[in-house]
Amino acid sequence: MGIRGLMSFVEDYNNEFFTDLKLRNTKIIIDGYSLFHRLCFNSNLELRYGGDYDLFADVVQKFFESLFACHICPYVVLDGGCDISDKKLTTLKDRAREKIQAAHSLSVGGGGNVCPLLTREVFIQVLVRLKVCFVQSFSEADRDIMTLANHWNCPVLSSDSDFCIFDLKSGFCPLNSFQWQNLSTVKDTQDYYIPARCFSLGAFCHYFNNMNKALLPLFAVLCGNDHVNLPIMETFINKVRPPFPSKGRRYHRVLGLLNWLSHFDDATEALDNVLKYLPKKDRKNVKELVCCSMEEYQQSRAKLHDFFRCGTYVCTDALNLGLPEWVRAALAKGQLPPFISDALVLRRTFLHTQVENMQRPNAHRASQPIRQIIYGLLNASSHPEDTSQKALPSQLLAFSEVERISTNIKISIVYAEQLLKDHSDLSKLNELPLARRQTLLLEALKVTQMVLEPIPTFLKLPIAVTCYWLQSTEAKAKLHHLQALLLGMLRGPLHAIINSPGKEDPRVGGAKTLYEELQRVEVPMRPCTRLDLDTAHVFCQWQSCLQMGLYLNQLLSTPLPEPDLTRLYSGSLVHGLCQRLLASTSAESLLTLCPEAKHLYEHLFNATGSYAPAELFLPKAKSNSKKRRQKKKVASLGTTSDTRPWYDRSNRFGLLMVESLEEHVENSELK
Repeated sequence: MGIRGLMSFVEDYNNEFFTDLKLRNTKIIIDGYSLFHRLCFNSNLELRYGGDYDLFADVVQKFFESLFACHICPYVVLDGGCDISDKKLTTLKDRAREKIQAAHSLSVGGGGNVCPLLTREVFIQVLVRLKVCFVQSFSEADRDIMTLANHWNCPVLSSDSDFCIFDLKSGFCPLNSFQWQNLSTVKDTQDYYIPARCFSLGAFCHYFNNMNKALLPLFAVLCGNDHVNLPIMETFINKVRPPFPSKGRRYHRVLGLLNWLSHFDDATEALDNVLKYLPKKDRKNVKELVCCSMEEYQQSRAKLHDFFRCGTYVCTDALNLGLPEWVRAALAKGQLPPFISDALVLRRTFLHTQVENMQRPNAHRASQPIRQIIYGLLNASSHPEDTSQKALPSQLLAFSEVERISTNIKISIVYAEQLLKDHSDLSKLNELPLARRQTLLLEALKVTQMVLEPIPTFLKLPIAVTCYWLQSTEAKAKLHHLQALLLGMLRGPLHAIINSPGKEDPRVGGAKTLYEELQRVEVPMRPCTRLDLDTAHVFCQWQSCLQMGLYLNQLLSTPLPEPDLTRLYSGSLVHGLCQRLLASTSAESLLTLCPEAKHLYEHLFNATGSYAPAELFLPKAKSNSKKRRQKKKVASLGTTSDTRPWYDRSNRFGLLMVESLEEHVENSELK
C-alpha cells in the first residue's frame, strides 16, 4: 500500500527520477494486488452492479497477451494474509472505512472505486487459464517481490510507492506509465516492445545531495507508511517541513524530510537527531518502533525462486506457526485464500464491503453460517485430541470479523461450528475420502446430492450455493432475482457452444442469438443513475454466499469442481434482466431462442426452486380494489409472441411473479 504522497511526489520529478524503457525479452515480477486493482479501476468497467467479471477477465487476458507478444515472461506475486504481528491493523481498518465510503458513494450514483467481491478469484482463474506463473506470499508480498526481482535481476511492476524505497537492481516500473495497450515495434524489425518508465533510486538519491540509500527506510517510517504512523512525530515533522504549502501538505512533508535527511551519513545518526525533538520519556519506545518498522525494507527470508523452480518454498513464519504442510502448499499455490490464513493465524477476518444498501445489515450476514463451519474446520488444529466441541475452551471457538455497520466498521464475535463430529485434525482434513468431503460441503450448504444430480458438473457448486442463499433468512430474494441469476449462468454454456470446434453444429445459431440477446439486456453505464438498492443487496448476499462456498470447497480440497467465475455472474446483465422480468419479458420467451439453454435452465430452476420458501416471494397485502386495478395494468404490459400469458398459472412461482410485478407497479405509482 505504500507511503501516501510519495508516488505523486516522484512523478512531479518525472525527468529527474525516471528513465525510458523499451521492455521486451525479459522476466518481470508483477505485484498482483496492484495489477488487478489497476485493471479493475482503469478499464472503464461498471463497478456498481457487483462485477462484470467476463469483461474484467477479458482485460486481464489482453494485458498478459501484450506481455507475451513482447516475449516478456511475467511472474505474479500475490499478497497473502495479514502480518502476524498485526502492525498494520490500524491502517487496514482505515482502508476498510475508506472502501465503505466509496461503496456508499457508488450506491447513491456518485463516483468511487471498490473492487467487486470476486475480482481476486477471477484474476487467479485467468492466470491459471493462461498458464502465467504465480505464487501467493504468506503475508504482504512487497519484500518477497523485491528479493525475487533482485535474485533474477529484473524489474518490478507495481503501483506501490514502497518500491521507490527498496534497492532494486533493475528498477521499478509504475503501472500508470506502463503502456501495455500501446505496443511499439523495434526499428527495422517486427519485434514488439512495451514503452515504460523506470524509477531510478540512484537518480533519486543523487538529486538529494547524494543521499545514502540506507536512509530511505527511515524516511519511509518518518513520513508515515502502513506500518507506523506516530502522532508524536508531528512535532519533528513540523520543524523540517518547508512553510510554503503551494503543493499541499503531503508534498511538502516528503520534500522537507528528504532535504533534512540528506545531511546525515547514515540512519543511526539521523534517528538520534530525530529523537532529540521528542520528550525523553518517549524516546526509547519510539526508537524501538522505528527500528522494527525499518526492517520491513530488508531482504525477505522467503526464497520465491525455489517455488518457481520446484513448486515449493520455505516460509519460516508458517513453519513456526506449525501449519500443516498441505495448508502451507495450498496457500502458496493460491488454492486457499488469505481469508483462510487470517482466520487460522489471527482468528480475525475482514469482510470486504460491496456496493449494497448501507441502511441494511451488511450482505455478509447471509453467509455467516458457512464461515462458522470454516472456522470450525480450522479450529480443529488447536486441540486435535478433542473430538467434542464442548471440550474446547470457548475462547478457542471465538473468531473476530471486521464488518460494515451502516457506514462504519465494527468487530463482531462469531463462534465456530463443528461440522466434523468424528474428525478434528486439520492436518488430515485433505485425506478424507472424496465422498465424505462432498457430503460435508453439501451439509454445510443445506442441499442434497439428489437435487444436484441433473445439474452439469461445472454448475453444481453455484447451484448448491444458490439453494443455500434461497433458504437464508437474511436474503429477501424474489422470483425475478432467482430467474435473473439462473439466466445469467447460461452465458458460460452458450459461450462454449458458440466456440465449439464443430462449425456445422446446429445448436450454434440459437446459442449465438440468445447470447447476443442477453448482451442487449445488460444495463448501460450511466454515471448518475441511482441503483436499485434492494436488488443490489440481494445479489451482494448471493455473491457473499458464493465466495464463502468457494472457500469452504477449497478448504475441503475441492470435492466439487470450481466453477468458471468469469462467465458465471455479470452484474450489468442480472440487473438488466431484473428490469426486463419486471416489465413484460418472461424467462421462457427469451429461452425459446435456444432449446438447449431452455432445457438447462429448467434443470437449474427445478433444483433451486425446490428450496425457495413461498413466503419470501409473497408481496405485501393489498386492498381488493388496488389488486383489481393493478391486474389490469399487468395484463396490458404484454404477452409472448404466441399470445399466451408469460407465466404458467399452474406454477406457484409463475403466479408469484405476477404478484411481484403488481407490487412493482404499485411502487412505481407511489413514486
